[in-house]
Amino acid sequence: MYKISKSTHLLSLVLIAIGLISTVYAFINDSHAAWTSLIFNNYFFLGISIFAVFFVALQHVAEAGWSTVIKRVPEAIMTFLPYTCAVMIFIVIAAMLHWNHIYHWMEVGIMTEGAPNYDKIIAGKEAYLNPIFFLVRSIIYVVVWIYCAKRLRDISLQGDLEGGIGKNSYNKGITVSAWFIVFFAVSSSMASWDWIMSIDTHWFSTLFGWYIFSEWSAIGFTTILLFCLFLKKQGYLQDLNDSIIHDLGKWVFAFSVVWTYMWFSQFMLIWYANIPEEVTYFMERIELSNYRFLFWFSAAINFVVPTIVLMSRDAKRNTNFLIVASVVILIGHWINSYLLFAPGTLHDHGHLGLTDLGMGLGFLGLFFYVVFRSLTTRPLSVKHHPFLDESKHLHT
Repeated sequence: MYKISKSTHLLSLVLIAIGLISTVYAFINDSHAAWTSLIFNNYFFLGISIFAVFFVALQHVAEAGWSTVIKRVPEAIMTFLPYTCAVMIFIVIAAMLHWNHIYHWMEVGIMTEGAPNYDKIIAGKEAYLNPIFFLVRSIIYVVVWIYCAKRLRDISLQGDLEGGIGKNSYNKGITVSAWFIVFFAVSSSMASWDWIMSIDTHWFSTLFGWYIFSEWSAIGFTTILLFCLFLKKQGYLQDLNDSIIHDLGKWVFAFSVVWTYMWFSQFMLIWYANIPEEVTYFMERIELSNYRFLFWFSAAINFVVPTIVLMSRDAKRNTNFLIVASVVILIGHWINSYLLFAPGTLHDHGHLGLTDLGMGLGFLGLFFYVVFRSLTTRPLSVKHHPFLDESKHLHT
């Protein structure tokens, strides 16, 4: 059973305090920018949390053995999902009540012909982009995600008591996971359209759902890897061998490349076609000086660092290389998360500043607090799993 150290607990509380102070200051100083900071930081940790559910579900349906000894880590990470989902629903409701102006298409009169701010293009999307339907969809996403996460955690604990292929818990795990993956395949893309792409209402991309999924995968695998390395260093997860660490490193490397491929494909096709309603998305991020450096910098480090640092086999087994690359990847994707939201909400007034960082540290502190407390509630060592021996002796 994991025991939280005093230093870890204190660090979590300090980060939470920094986040609270930054949030209060941000809303007092500039509430519009504060809402943007809140949604992009929440999105970042929501992606990590929901990917942990997908990771566990994928192991079930693939009947994968390699990840068995680390399954408590993603199961703990997914416990942060309800917090991020609650914040997301709060932001959506606040937008409907006009407490924030993140979603331009919710402005009064924008879909009413004859109104001063009437927008014909946005009005043409009213059947899908209307506040009530938007809220209902959002609630459906998060309720099903949270339910499946809870079911998979409960089934995992039941599996420790039963064990064996063909047992009730084993079959339930596969069934719940299969249904979740089908739902996730649709809902993850729809959520990206609703919560992110609709901010730039005139713009669209057929690759956007895949682009967001690749980012969630990159930061999700990276977070799982960092927690595993931390727990190993603390004397836990004794069965975590170099081969499993190597495999996690390969997934981090692979999805960093996949994300880059999606980023380039989306950018290159839109740039090549040069259609006004498509290029406006990138023009705002490239032409405005307050986003230009961040745009190219995040794209570069999210590809160059994992490619250079994690290319070799030995690097994927080197703890120091993995930690450095993982931290850089998370920072790079945090910056990219900012670029998903800020240009469409703040336009030329956006600046990635200390309040954004402070709010992000607050989310990080709460994330640490929830995940580490979750790790204390059940044994880190998996018992009676049919693939446990395979995982312990992977590639040996």
